Amino acid sequence: MRATVPQAAPDREVLAGLVERVTFHSADSGFCVLRVKARGHRDLVTLVGHAATISAGEWITASGDWINDRTHGQQFKAGFLKTSAPTSIEGIEKYLASGMIRGIGPVYGRKLVRVFGEKVFDIIEVEPDRLREVAGIGPVRAARIVSAWAEQKVIREIMVFLHSHGVGTARSVRIYKTYGADAVQVMSENPYRLARDIRGIGFKTADAIAMKLGVEKTAMMRIRAGIAYALTEAMDDGHCGLPVEELLPLAESLLEVPRELVRTALDLELAEGTVVADRVGDTACAFLAGLFLAERGIAERIRSLASGKLPWPAINAAKAIPWAETKVGLTLAESQKEAVRLALLSKVLVITGGPGVGKTTIVKAILRILAAKDVRMVLCAPTGRAAKRMSETSGFEAKTIHRLLEVDPGNGGFRRGSDHKLDCDLLVIDETSMVDVPLMHALLKALPDEAALLVVGDIDQLPSVGPGQVLADMIGSGALAVVRLTEIFRQAAASQIIINAHRINRGNMPDLSKPEGASDFYFVPAEDPEMAVERIIELVKTHIPRRFGLDPVRDIQVLCPMSRGGIGARSLNIELQKVLNPAGNRKVERFGWTFASPDKVMQIQNDYDKEVYNGDIGYIDDVDSEEGELTASFDGRAVTYGFGELDTLVPAYAATIHKSQGSEYPAVVIPILTQHFAMLQRNLIYTGITRGKRLVVLVGQRKAIAIAVRNVSGRRRWTKLAEWLAAEQGPACLSLSLSA
Repeated sequence: MRATVPQAAPDREVLAGLVERVTFHSADSGFCVLRVKARGHRDLVTLVGHAATISAGEWITASGDWINDRTHGQQFKAGFLKTSAPTSIEGIEKYLASGMIRGIGPVYGRKLVRVFGEKVFDIIEVEPDRLREVAGIGPVRAARIVSAWAEQKVIREIMVFLHSHGVGTARSVRIYKTYGADAVQVMSENPYRLARDIRGIGFKTADAIAMKLGVEKTAMMRIRAGIAYALTEAMDDGHCGLPVEELLPLAESLLEVPRELVRTALDLELAEGTVVADRVGDTACAFLAGLFLAERGIAERIRSLASGKLPWPAINAAKAIPWAETKVGLTLAESQKEAVRLALLSKVLVITGGPGVGKTTIVKAILRILAAKDVRMVLCAPTGRAAKRMSETSGFEAKTIHRLLEVDPGNGGFRRGSDHKLDCDLLVIDETSMVDVPLMHALLKALPDEAALLVVGDIDQLPSVGPGQVLADMIGSGALAVVRLTEIFRQAAASQIIINAHRINRGNMPDLSKPEGASDFYFVPAEDPEMAVERIIELVKTHIPRRFGLDPVRDIQVLCPMSRGGIGARSLNIELQKVLNPAGNRKVERFGWTFASPDKVMQIQNDYDKEVYNGDIGYIDDVDSEEGELTASFDGRAVTYGFGELDTLVPAYAATIHKSQGSEYPAVVIPILTQHFAMLQRNLIYTGITRGKRLVVLVGQRKAIAIAVRNVSGRRRWTKLAEWLAAEQGPACLSLSLSA
């Protein structure tokens, strides 16, 4: 089968030439850095891309973009990379001298070329006995040469097959590394295995390959893969599983096949164990096996931890608490003292409550007491901003969960786990409402059996973007010690932000009247989206900066209930960018956005190589069109993006409330109109309001705010964790609800 490199897109180039040197090649990921003698270029070109195997002397054809790396200079970044056996004497000798074929090095490479010239590969393949004509090559070395050449030929044929079916080189390498010489056979027999076996290849990619291979829509292997796809789609809505009566019509709609075929496919998936059947309450549900086992694993780890003995000696709270008060410079209220006492006695404790109820003060006191007892403590939070704030408020270093678990950029997995535990006596997790099931499972696997666990978060905030509702299920199980804080302390009670957040949480309307004198909470009426946009622009550009002395780009964040629509984050970003940063000459337009310095931008997917993560906010420092790169600062650290990588960035003058979780901003402006009806929920507006530190402005309709405050239902998440935790509940755990 013959394949050609796909036609380059208008902004992509094609490069062809001889590999002069392999500077770097990762056997695991296929990532390579090559020096290439390219057609049309006088000097050697540096090329970066992916190849299953690569050697000096090979001929390559690649399509991609020129980028300018700050450290290594100009490079050609290849999306597709096709290798061919060398045909010139020069190339053949380089190739043989590279050691790519076992049994041949520089010495035998020269000898083979001297004896056979350009026909050397034909000799190896068709007349291998003639290899003995070369001095020093006996039967053993000849057999090794023939075997190694056959292996290289198989790899090359596999890559050609994958390229011919529209699979890019990086994915082709992953496929080859997963299946080896069986890659073509696996893809031909069941291309949907790719979605199951290989990270980064989803159902839609596998389905597109399958269609090219002639797989019918009604093929059972397609429908079985579609069951997992439907459950994966449910994960995007936060579910760990789905009621069978919801799953069947969803899969039927996604796959466009009859219900009976879906039911048959589900039975086969259940029999094989890739999908697990269980009940949530009285409802029959189906779960992807991985998520099912993760929820169960979380429950088992928590129960195991809770049943162990404390990792610190008995502490006299009557002495320790006054000592801690002097250290933190605050007098604890009686309810806060009760929480500290319970923490000193609990192997696993959950502390929950809204803003202004003293969570931070309690945690600080607990940490001071335990640090004085030489307890080894590790603090973490789901996002960089939350971890930074945790460090500032507690006085102890906090890391993101990903950094704590030592994420592996190559595969997205973690180096810390059950066989490489964290070195600590106490793990403290903040903003736990944001932590999903897979991440909590990974974290708890890495926690030593003897360690204690302190979980802190606000149960009334939005649940995690990923699957599950870990914090809510831990609290709702009734199996763990829980401190619920409701008393608003005197200093916080002066804030209308905090008072109104708690009013909303109790189901009462916030005070939308015009305040007398200075306030940190305002309502600006706007009866339609057009008026709301005008008022938001005026507030952000002029009114708030002038009255409160805040920077319109760095200090003010517009938070929207949803991304779409005229008053959604996408539309508002365009409007705000026009007035706050009209782009000059140094700009780039990519993926539907314009980027220019000093735009505020948000990373929208994890990039482990760049160490920027979903939801991180940065500011563009420069756009260099000649070099084809953009530089942005995230928490003072410069990160460089090639123009082709800008699909991971969006302007962030406006963002969704979901994306703001774990963050605080000096000022937030929140549009709330009935156009957002589908998203108007109490926990959404509560989460948005509690992001503001110094100022919150609601813009919109009283009616829309009333709808949100009344709507507590949200959308139920189908999870099993609370039941798993409660299943083997021992003696009733002490639980405090602390209020004035």
